[in-house]
Amino acid sequence: MEDTQRISYTEKEKNEVFTNEFLPLIHSMYNFGYRLTLDRDDAKDLVQDTYMKAYRFIESFQTGTNAKAWLFRILKNSFINDYRKKSKEPSKVDYQEVETYYNSEDVDRQITPDLRVESLKDMMGDEISNALNSLEVDFRTVIILCDLEGFKYEEMAKILDIPIGTVRSRLHRARQLLKEKLSVYAKQMGYNN
Repeated sequence: MEDTQRISYTEKEKNEVFTNEFLPLIHSMYNFGYRLTLDRDDAKDLVQDTYMKAYRFIESFQTGTNAKAWLFRILKNSFINDYRKKSKEPSKVDYQEVETYYNSEDVDRQITPDLRVESLKDMMGDEISNALNSLEVDFRTVIILCDLEGFKYEEMAKILDIPIGTVRSRLHRARQLLKEKLSVYAKQMGYNN
């Protein structure tokens, strides 16, 4: 029985679809990946993985449909799968590498950084971004998809694989959480409401 969802592409057609439909979206994909992972390297890896999967399963994509939504769904699923896999793994530390570093003569024991100070230093500045990044990933994702990327509720439901009602309620809750987190900042900026 033939699968009606698959389209048979020649190698040339695959490359054209990939180049014309998918590659122009790479910056949006990176931005979404970065907002999910909060790490540049992880975002790049996630985008690379997404594009590899998109090419591998390109027959599942129907030309003329929303390529951005299709790619976002692949990226979101890859992120969730990686997140689940990493959450089940214990943290790994290469003690040999740490020992070698601290036993080397290159270490300046007087200026070993306080990681709490270092991590907070990079977080100062963009209060809105920090507030968004502090939301749980489910709430952060709906804000990104709707308010930053401009997806409609129906598209978000397909990307996230949840009912539209859940999209609406999650978005409402996410906006309320963001509003709470930004209330002090808004007052400092002169907004009274």
